[in-house]
Amino acid sequence: MNDDFEFDDVVEAGDGWIGEIPAGTLLRITDLHGNQAVDTLFYDAHDYSNRYSAVDTIREQGAAYLTTGSVLLTVNGDALATIVEDTCGRHDTLGGACSQESNVVRYGMHTRFQHSCRSTFVRKAMQWGRGLEKRDITHNINFFMNVPLTADGGLTFEDGVSAPGKHLELRAERDLLILISDCPQLNNPCNGYDPTSIRLTGRRP
Repeated sequence: MNDDFEFDDVVEAGDGWIGEIPAGTLLRITDLHGNQAVDTLFYDAHDYSNRYSAVDTIREQGAAYLTTGSVLLTVNGDALATIVEDTCGRHDTLGGACSQESNVVRYGMHTRFQHSCRSTFVRKAMQWGRGLEKRDITHNINFFMNVPLTADGGLTFEDGVSAPGKHLELRAERDLLILISDCPQLNNPCNGYDPTSIRLTGRRP
């Protein structure tokens, strides 16, 4: 890709996005309407097995949440991207992505066939092909999502800490493949019980 590489896409509620961005690209994710969770997977574009690791990222930065200055690390300890700007304040990487199975466990059998982030991940991965498989869907980041840690080490899902127009910007430290689900969750307050659209913009500095 050349130095003129750029894009500007709106992802509707419950939909997804997948694409490659070259090293040095600035990727901005904007919460257009507020209180919207954006589940995101990161991979080395040249080696999908070298993917984002929540464990290594949390351990190396010594903090449970992500914000400006956080470096997203792979399972091999390589830097994928750095959060260079954040008007929201913090982002979750512990809560995981919603799935049909987790919905049933948390909210009851009536949610069994509701759409989920994992369903979006799998659909987009299959559309992408190029060696990306279901087994590559592992640790993700939940941008704009509020998942406080309890005193006993548990997790709770609370109202988001974002607002309309809040955004974060990441700098790609290597060529990346990025897979996003604009979360369709209706059963907890991560989306204010009303999933909405997001905006993705990519540019070369």
